[in-house]
Amino acid sequence: MKNWLISISVTLMLGFASINVGAQVVDSTYAKALKNRFRIDHMVDEVTLFIQREYGSSPVIVVLPDGSKWYQSRHPESVKWADGLSGDIISIKDPMPGPWQLLGQVAQGSTVEQVSKLNIDVQPLPQPVYQGERLKIVAKLMGDEQRMRMPGLDYLVNWTVRFVSEHRPGDANFAEGTLIVGSYRDNGEQFDEQPDDGVFTSEINLTHPWGHYSFQVTAENNIFNREFRRNFVLSPMPITLQIMEPDDHLNGRWQLQLAVDDSQLALETTHFEFELVGPAGMRVNLPLQSITQKTLELQLPKVTEFGSYRIKGSAVSTTLSGREVVLKLPEQFFNLVPPPAPTPTAEELAAIAAQKAAIAEAKAKEDALFWIMTINGTLLILGLIGLAVWRKRQNLHRALAVTEARLAQQRTQDIGPTLDEIDLSMPEDLPANKP
Repeated sequence: MKNWLISISVTLMLGFASINVGAQVVDSTYAKALKNRFRIDHMVDEVTLFIQREYGSSPVIVVLPDGSKWYQSRHPESVKWADGLSGDIISIKDPMPGPWQLLGQVAQGSTVEQVSKLNIDVQPLPQPVYQGERLKIVAKLMGDEQRMRMPGLDYLVNWTVRFVSEHRPGDANFAEGTLIVGSYRDNGEQFDEQPDDGVFTSEINLTHPWGHYSFQVTAENNIFNREFRRNFVLSPMPITLQIMEPDDHLNGRWQLQLAVDDSQLALETTHFEFELVGPAGMRVNLPLQSITQKTLELQLPKVTEFGSYRIKGSAVSTTLSGREVVLKLPEQFFNLVPPPAPTPTAEELAAIAAQKAAIAEAKAKEDALFWIMTINGTLLILGLIGLAVWRKRQNLHRALAVTEARLAQQRTQDIGPTLDEIDLSMPEDLPANKP
């Protein structure tokens, strides 16, 4: 029987006094003996298991009735498995009937939920809903028409909210396409009241062009993909703001003009709060508790520091249909700048021109004197360098000449008398040689 709830509803309760098997009650000793075991009936064609683990533990190991094992990284293609830091979601088609077992750090006191049909229950947007409205709406993941609740489920399901323009002529969103505007979380932050209670709370950005949209919510992971669609109209902001500029910026007071659409909001329940932010860390709160007419002007504090200023504001009110609304108003900006200098007369312009000419002439003389001194100094230095080189060369030549003369004289003394100076005649007093 397709998509039919398991005929024998088994809820495994670790640490509790009993478990329910059909209409029977089993005592606590038997419950402890079961540990992480459960049974799937033969009439079930598809089942999804929601398993809570100890935070940060590894995915469980699934042991089938025939003793074979499935792992998060190894299992048949007919099995889909999504794992997170604190749990697993496992979808099984045509599961094997019989007793199953989980191996792993299943959280103490948790339950193994078996569901045959998964859906999402999304709260539609109210009408009218306005630009800039702070809105809290919720969604739930439903298993067999029951709200699914498990610690860590927020990390196992990805919620995405989209606005799709219907492209109606005359709407401000005519040229828009598909806008991703937020998500749903079950983490106990911002608008979410309690973490892990199975109630996912919206975080939707409504500061988009007004017009006709399709509101689309998708909840998905590796196991399933569910979508909700509903048409709605994003209405224009029912409050308009405008900065009123004073004639005298230095001595006058800037004003903020407010206009409330009394065909949408009740004036007696409309309250404002503004904050003026300026240079040098300036922050001034401007509360406006009550109004009696749909248009009024709010006088801003006098500003004297030159620079940029911005006005941030919010409004709370009640629609004529009785719905309470909180609106984030568009920021307003203005700048305080020094006044322009007066236009000079012809005489002042001539004096300024003469002064500029004198300054230019003096600078030209300074530049000419600088270059003359630079060139002359360079020539003088080059001349001194040349004279020093020339004198060094002269001294070197003289030293070489003296050295050559000394060497020549030394060579003359070492050679001795020449052949012309040697007397080759025999001395007369030597006896004659006898035959």
